[in-house]
Amino acid sequence: MAHDIAALAEELTAMAAVDQRTSVHANSDDPAEQLAWRRLTARHGDRLGEIMEEYGWPTAELVGEDAARAAWLIAQHADRQLDIRRRALKLLQAAVSAGSAGPRELAFLRDRTLVNEGGKQICGTQIAGVRDGAPVPWPCAEPERVDELRAEVGIEPFDEYVAKFSPS
Repeated sequence: MAHDIAALAEELTAMAAVDQRTSVHANSDDPAEQLAWRRLTARHGDRLGEIMEEYGWPTAELVGEDAARAAWLIAQHADRQLDIRRRALKLLQAAVSAGSAGPRELAFLRDRTLVNEGGKQICGTQIAGVRDGAPVPWPCAEPERVDELRAEVGIEPFDEYVAKFSPS
């Protein structure tokens, strides 16, 4: 079993590395690059679904910090697979409740899921785009409490976060 877990951890980190290398194609002007990105994230989402079926959420205790973060990234980018994302969200929530995962990643995954389902995000982690040189977040359920909610899960204040998306 230890060999299987080591192989699983290696597989997850390799998938995340490819994801990070190619994520620039998600919003490419080239339709072929966009399609390649969608196919990659769908393959990764399918595989994460199999992993969750067999192991539950791949926590740091199970696969190590890097592979656990990789699983979160794969779930985060499964935009066209809401069933996979909902299952990941449920399993990650249980892992956070059990103290086996961090609330920061849960906040990002929950916000992205809410936005993809047409809802309002909670912690303001999802940016819709840039308008007139300024980042535009997706709507938040309680915009007046965003910084308080972010602080509760270990995310920097909203203004600091969106500044990262501003064109320099």
